[in-house]
Amino acid sequence: MADGRLADPPPARRAGGGHPRDEVEFEAEEYAPRLRLSRRGVLVLGALGAAVLGVLTWVLFLSSVLDVRSVAVQGVQDDRLTADQVRAAIGGVGSGPLARVDLEDARRRVEAIPRVASAEVWRGWPHTLRVKITQRKAVAAVKGEDGRFTQVDAVGVSFATESAAPEGVPVVELQLSQQAKDVEAVITRPQLVQGAVMVAARLPAEVAQRAGAVLVHSYDDIQLQLNGGATVRWGSPEQSDRKARVLVALLHQKGTNFDVSTPDAPAVSG
Repeated sequence: MADGRLADPPPARRAGGGHPRDEVEFEAEEYAPRLRLSRRGVLVLGALGAAVLGVLTWVLFLSSVLDVRSVAVQGVQDDRLTADQVRAAIGGVGSGPLARVDLEDARRRVEAIPRVASAEVWRGWPHTLRVKITQRKAVAAVKGEDGRFTQVDAVGVSFATESAAPEGVPVVELQLSQQAKDVEAVITRPQLVQGAVMVAARLPAEVAQRAGAVLVHSYDDIQLQLNGGATVRWGSPEQSDRKARVLVALLHQKGTNFDVSTPDAPAVSG
């Protein structure tokens, strides 16, 4: 070199081209001590695991440590269906260890209550069985020959019969014409009631609250009696969604007689 010092010789390399330090590290890793369990150790750990699992199983499924202590009910909307009625329907299914409660059985029992449309049941650890219900909502009350009123929901399920119709729910009455009576073997009264309920279910809220009655003279002659004396000629249950939209627009006009039986050619008079 120019300054008179000799340069350090390059580190020696093995025939394969590897660095000596790499070889040392490789050998250190190769001969590093490894943790190995004896057969006895494996057996001890397995026994401990089984014991822990057994204790957990006992606590969850057999002991009273995690028993059901309360049934919490959500979704009750009025005093016609109470949380106590829901608890009574569940009965003994909702007792004992929470992990052993048959949730599907509990759900079926709750949904068997006439006023319940659907239910969800789940575990609320550590001690609560939780139930959420959806109540049926009446869209019509069908007046029977005995003067009592059967409440029907939007899917046509009858779920309660009382001496008076619920407030704000139209009453379905059969006032059959002679022609309708003559063909009763073809179009039965239950079918006529079903058609009227379909009409009531399609009414917008602002119209349903004004509709005091749904009068059925025949399958093709259904009328609405609105509060205040106005009458709506509805016709058949067919195209009820379209008829409802047309009626909402017509009600902004002055008149006492509204005709949506042919929704493409509605009329207002009176």
